[in-house]
Amino acid sequence: MTQSLNPLQLANERVKEAIAEAIVAAGLVSREELPAIVLEVPKDKAHGDMATNAAMQLTKIAKRNPRQIAEAIIEHLDTGRASIEKAEIAGPGFINFTLSKSYLYPVIALVAEQGDDYGRVEIGKGQKVEVEFVSANPTGSLHLGHARGAAVGDALCNVLDYAGYKVTREYYINDAGNQVANLCKSIETRYLQELGQPAEMPEDGYHGEDIKGFAKELVAEKGDSLLAMTPGDRAAFFRTYGLAKELDKIKRDLSRFRVNFDIWFSETSLYENGEVLRSLDELRERGEVYEEEGATWLQTTKYGDDKDRVLIKNDGTYTYLTPDIAYHSDKYGRGYDKMINIWGADHHGYIPRMKAAMSALGNDPEKLVVLIAQMVSLFQNGEKVKMSKRTGKAVTMEDLMEEVGLDAIRYFFTMRSMDSHLDFDMDLAISTSNENPVFYVQYAHARICSIFRQAEEQGIVLPDYADIDYSKLTAVHEYDLLRKIGELPAEITIAAEGYAPHRLVRYVYDLASLFHSYYKAERVITEDAAQTVARLALLGAARTTIANVLRLVGVTAPDRM
Repeated sequence: MTQSLNPLQLANERVKEAIAEAIVAAGLVSREELPAIVLEVPKDKAHGDMATNAAMQLTKIAKRNPRQIAEAIIEHLDTGRASIEKAEIAGPGFINFTLSKSYLYPVIALVAEQGDDYGRVEIGKGQKVEVEFVSANPTGSLHLGHARGAAVGDALCNVLDYAGYKVTREYYINDAGNQVANLCKSIETRYLQELGQPAEMPEDGYHGEDIKGFAKELVAEKGDSLLAMTPGDRAAFFRTYGLAKELDKIKRDLSRFRVNFDIWFSETSLYENGEVLRSLDELRERGEVYEEEGATWLQTTKYGDDKDRVLIKNDGTYTYLTPDIAYHSDKYGRGYDKMINIWGADHHGYIPRMKAAMSALGNDPEKLVVLIAQMVSLFQNGEKVKMSKRTGKAVTMEDLMEEVGLDAIRYFFTMRSMDSHLDFDMDLAISTSNENPVFYVQYAHARICSIFRQAEEQGIVLPDYADIDYSKLTAVHEYDLLRKIGELPAEITIAAEGYAPHRLVRYVYDLASLFHSYYKAERVITEDAAQTVARLALLGAARTTIANVLRLVGVTAPDRM
């Protein structure tokens, strides 16, 4: 897609160039000595549209005080070319600029032109980014922590895609450990019990109702035919069967949660194709491991870890770290420019040892980015909820989708920075009031759709955007809306660079708030036909922008509510 330049970016560049030319024209410094001009948006709207601290940056070079420098800049400023209506000195030497509002009008046509792609930027330049998230053990239902990881992980992937990266979503299946072995033994035990055979659950077995359900299905499907198998063949059958059942359930829940993965990577495959042994051999060849007390150790302290880590225990079994090293080595081998892992709060200490292991293998540790998704606490009727009313057990992602609804979960779980703890108020999430932020934002979209339906009923049709008289947009609320709409590409850039999808939730809430304020203050369909058309065009841009951002965070934009 060919991108048109954003009007806000254009205005910024014009003002920066006007400042630079004024500095040189005033004889303050030469063009070669000129530092980078920085513009910021003042927090107080009364201070204008943009502000610069250029005068303070120049004090040492120009050998004058900041206020004198600011006066010289303003004196030599070509205000016409940069659409500057007013330039004023504030405080010790800041310069505040108020621009002619006409610079915002092209935002409307730009949004109409780009539609679903409005907000896209190309900072990623096609770089390959792999994002691994959720990766829950396939031994039971996804819980709240997994749901938050799924929500923020998917939103981050959407944002990175929108920012011009080539994104791969990946789920790592921990299907080679003791937990999976216990799962399979548990299903086998329930199968035998269902047939009236003597069998006891393993010590760390799984006692959930789903395990009993799997056993009943097997008996109905295969009767007692599995009893004729050798113990080894039967164990292999139950491993394949149990993993398939649990993974199907996980995939079903994630699909319903609007999260789909490009790659489902099996831990077992690392053993089957020799990747684990290859990684160990390479670490030995590089002189990065040593033997002590019957165990094999990796020298992670060489790379900043607080202590060396065991790879092979003295009983000959691997630690969790060993296959994980092979897995991450495989990722590096696939040629990604960046690999992002979203891990749970309990994995924070695992980050330095994994980066150290990658360094030991000769990989660039900076290519591996680990983000931590903190825990979620549920509240209902002002009290913390720990158990599902339906099952009497821990609340699962499925429970939450049934009780609260998908849009609210996706919005609320992405609303805060993923590294901060989240208190999720279930009563607020299901309420239809302006206090519920997802309702508030969706209602803004639905309300704009309603206005367009009214316009259609009255036979009002928007002309070509080039033929609209945007000078009819003179209300303060209209300028505020236009500016906020125009900020989306910059917000996408910041959210992608900072791995911060929560910024977009805040952005779309602010945009919805500006619309609701506008709706209360101004009539859209008026006796002035030109004004009506201009206002409808503005609201069309707001509607598209709201829908685009909601889509990025996995939330629908309803036409009616």
